[in-house]
Amino acid sequence: MTPAASDAKPASTVTVDRTIALIGLMGVGKSTVGRRLARRLGLPFADGDTEIEEAAGMTVSDIFSLYGEEEFRAGEARVMKRLVEGPPMVLATGGGAVMNPETRALLKDKALTVWMRADLQVVAERVRRRDTRPLLRGRDPLETLKRMAEVRYPIYAFADVTVDVGTGAHSQSVDTIIEAIAAHHQGQAS
Repeated sequence: MTPAASDAKPASTVTVDRTIALIGLMGVGKSTVGRRLARRLGLPFADGDTEIEEAAGMTVSDIFSLYGEEEFRAGEARVMKRLVEGPPMVLATGGGAVMNPETRALLKDKALTVWMRADLQVVAERVRRRDTRPLLRGRDPLETLKRMAEVRYPIYAFADVTVDVGTGAHSQSVDTIIEAIAAHHQGQAS
């Protein structure tokens, strides 16, 4: 987990008393935006995949190739539980983390969930740049993301807040998330 650092903009006026869990498809920007969001909110940041790699002592790709997706998902569920039950932070979850019903229930109970949604063509262009995603190896990224979206979007819809992020600057996504969280808090207070 990385500690929050200073940011060019002042800290937000949003009060955070629980973990903010960013959910969404791979490549939508959860990790990059999450780091910036954590800085703005003065919170620690954790990337689910990085935490899994540290716990396992190997990369996500190695876990997939040596043990398979099922074992990766079991380890992911354990790591998500440890992180969510700890002090408040900004948590970038893996794209499939919420497909586990226990993880989804835990996030719903103990975190504020933010679904980061983006145009699939934009996401496909992003994920084409790196060959580190086991679920995309040897596959057309756009077609794979479309299939994932069909299955995952109805599950992601459980999120407390949904934000559309696009091709703009990451700081715009952070602003949009903070505004959406503030609106959510206002709705809860009414």
